[in-house]
Amino acid sequence: MTGRQDLNQTLTQAATAALTRTTCPYCGVGCGVLAGADGTIKGDPEHPANFGRLCSKGAALGQTIDLEGRLLTPRIKGQDATWDETLDLMADKFSTAIRDHGPDSVAFYISGQLLTEDYYVANKLMKGFIGAANIDTNSRLCMASSVAGHKRAFGSDTVPGTYADLEEADLVVLVGSNLAWCHPVLHQRIVAAKAARPGLKVVNIDPRKTATTALADLHLRIVPDGDVALFNGLLAHLADSGQLDDDYLAKHITGRRPAVTQARLGDPLESGLTEAELAQFYQLWAGSQKVVTVYSQGVNQSQCGTDKVNAILNCHLATGRIGKPGCGPFSVTGQPNAMGGREVGGLSNMLANHLDIENPDHRASVQSFWQSPTICAQPGLKAVDLFQACASGKIKALWVMSTNPAVSLPDADGVAAAIAKVPFVAVSDIMARTDTGDLADVLLPATGWGEKDGTVTNSERRISRQRAFLAAPGAARPDWKIICDLAARMGWGAAFDYASPAEVFAEYVALSAATADFGRDLDLSIFADVDYANLLPTQWPQNSKRFFADGGFFHPNGKGRMLPITAPEPIRRAGFNLNTGRNRDQWHTMTRSGKAPRLGAHLAEPYVEIHPQDAQALSLSEGDLLALDNRFGGAILRALITDRSAPGQLFAPMHWTRQQSTGGCINALTAPIVDPVSGQPASKRIPVAAKRFDAAWFGFAAARAPIRPMGAYSAVARSLTGWQGEFAGAESPDNWQALAQDLLGLAACEVTEMQDPNQGQTRLAFYQDGTLVGLFFASPVPVSLARAFAISLIGTQTPPLAALAGRSGADQPDPGTTVCACLNVGINTLRAAIAAGAATVETLGLATCAGTSCGSCKPELASLITQHSIPMAAE
Repeated sequence: MTGRQDLNQTLTQAATAALTRTTCPYCGVGCGVLAGADGTIKGDPEHPANFGRLCSKGAALGQTIDLEGRLLTPRIKGQDATWDETLDLMADKFSTAIRDHGPDSVAFYISGQLLTEDYYVANKLMKGFIGAANIDTNSRLCMASSVAGHKRAFGSDTVPGTYADLEEADLVVLVGSNLAWCHPVLHQRIVAAKAARPGLKVVNIDPRKTATTALADLHLRIVPDGDVALFNGLLAHLADSGQLDDDYLAKHITGRRPAVTQARLGDPLESGLTEAELAQFYQLWAGSQKVVTVYSQGVNQSQCGTDKVNAILNCHLATGRIGKPGCGPFSVTGQPNAMGGREVGGLSNMLANHLDIENPDHRASVQSFWQSPTICAQPGLKAVDLFQACASGKIKALWVMSTNPAVSLPDADGVAAAIAKVPFVAVSDIMARTDTGDLADVLLPATGWGEKDGTVTNSERRISRQRAFLAAPGAARPDWKIICDLAARMGWGAAFDYASPAEVFAEYVALSAATADFGRDLDLSIFADVDYANLLPTQWPQNSKRFFADGGFFHPNGKGRMLPITAPEPIRRAGFNLNTGRNRDQWHTMTRSGKAPRLGAHLAEPYVEIHPQDAQALSLSEGDLLALDNRFGGAILRALITDRSAPGQLFAPMHWTRQQSTGGCINALTAPIVDPVSGQPASKRIPVAAKRFDAAWFGFAAARAPIRPMGAYSAVARSLTGWQGEFAGAESPDNWQALAQDLLGLAACEVTEMQDPNQGQTRLAFYQDGTLVGLFFASPVPVSLARAFAISLIGTQTPPLAALAGRSGADQPDPGTTVCACLNVGINTLRAAIAAGAATVETLGLATCAGTSCGSCKPELASLITQHSIPMAAE
């Protein structure tokens, strides 16, 4: 090593040492992050979940730690208050409700965003001291069907495998999972494994074509909820072709005969696939000894989600392809600590440490350990039922922590109305304004990522530390502390007298030891006497441990269970089915990710994918708006005409709230229909009517200050120079300047207006002291202009004529809509590089840097290259 290389290495090590090792707050992959108070964000190369990789959301975390919009002091009825005033009021309201109406009259609704220590004390307070189980979590919306399926098959909520199995498999089957967008780091691990071993096959089972489909050797475009018919058919094929593991079944599994018999009664063609597609998949699965089946929300978020899970598990149990390197079913969770919440009993039908509320011995053991005055005797209300109880008046006091149910739950408008009916509502959040917080009597300022300290568990059972690298702002407190402070005011201070989250974690580990005689899977003994401050990412019960290769299930007889599963009736009604999901660069209701300008640049407004055939039938053109409605509500969304969605099927993301849009809250359409076993809502097969929204005008705005969402259709988002907004109205205004100033919140400005009466277009530029602070463009048809260029002009002294042109000059190439969010590379830049000869994703990355950071945009880069090559091939 040269002296210069040695110096560079020393400087790099010093820079890394100045950063804090923590864990990403987004999905359940649980990536390690190196973070600094100055906004520096790097992937942690030593973390075994990601080995330094980050997705676009993780890489942009530094843009989300500002204090703009933060809730920094408690509030009562919209007025600032002290912590003593606020907590005294909460204690009085909850205690009074319990005294007058019983413990089941109060409820907590919490979040997979909470740390394990927060989750633990919240459950201890509700289940062991209040004495009810009305504490549920937004994790009910993402993985409850996996929990129920695991418990039915394994006897416990156990994830059998590890991430390493994805790299050791011969076949990876992705079911209802757009891994490339929703779990990009895991997707990149499979991409790398396939590049290293081209023999690795990938099957993508999804009604949609997605970014994940580009990786697949086979895409099976099933009908919505066609999964059970498909996997029942697979089980029947495995049985009929002699592919079952008779020895494993005899030693370790019950229920073989009824499960196979029921599978044979089904018709695999009800999956929507052809006989040739079925045969290809079944032969590939049967002929691959190492199979990992990864499944996510397309499986879980269904009225038959638990049955889907068990249909998948049946195939792995029947062949013994479980618990071995490269083998097993794998549920990938959507939230950073959904797993930690499951471990401490975060759902209303669970006790801590994977124990069961219904089991009196389990209840007695937990109560004895907690030395609590009571213990819940039966499961509490699950999420949908909980808010229906709010609507009916059964819930008298509600505490919502770190989640936004007025947007994320089905029948979102009905949920908002239900919350408004509760006599007393408290909300803990980091933001001063959310759709749910706007309905609260009390707001509690919580610390956010970078300020809070604790642990999370990822999808492969790995416990990692989230560490604080920022001081708590204002009067904000950690969630665990707020909960303990309330418990003390309700008379239980001694049981909640923790000095730090380390003490909470130590008690949680001790509870695992105290209940070890029940022989459950959750063994935390590896964390006994751990150095909490320096805790390394560690799997329970030990690193690289897999479950069930040699049996050892958690039913009383020690065996796993196959279940007879019946496929749901095929869809026979006419009309559209709406499927909901996520965008690549956004997260849940955008409370955090919406702060990052570069994350809003990719897809900045709510949209609906519709097949060209359906678009033609509805007289839709590119840029038009589509109005959706059913008996629960309505939405107006930008139409994205694409064959990614099949005819009769629509897709829309779920991120937009009433804070960011009018008409964009997609869960206003989602019915409160749940899986009968898990209670998880069905979000993938929503009957809707659809028609073109006849707008009289369309608008686009860019401004330095926040833009107001208002009108029939609007969507606002952060931009690199401030804010941007899309608008449409059913009637044209009398005064465009007044409308624009209202939207942009601008009063005293110099205004330049351009009108084109022939085209019906209006353009307005707003200046303060010579600086461009706002632009507004209106047209009777969808506004066509170089949006990225217009946004880039805000804050400059560009003359009015140039600013209102809507197009860049030859000396200022327009990069176009952002494709690579990490490095802000636009579609026009990419197309130019492709035209110049960049014919692969790798050469395109060398030419533009796109795809060289997190890799989440690589499927879109490949699609652009393919689109460019099609005309050349035709010639």
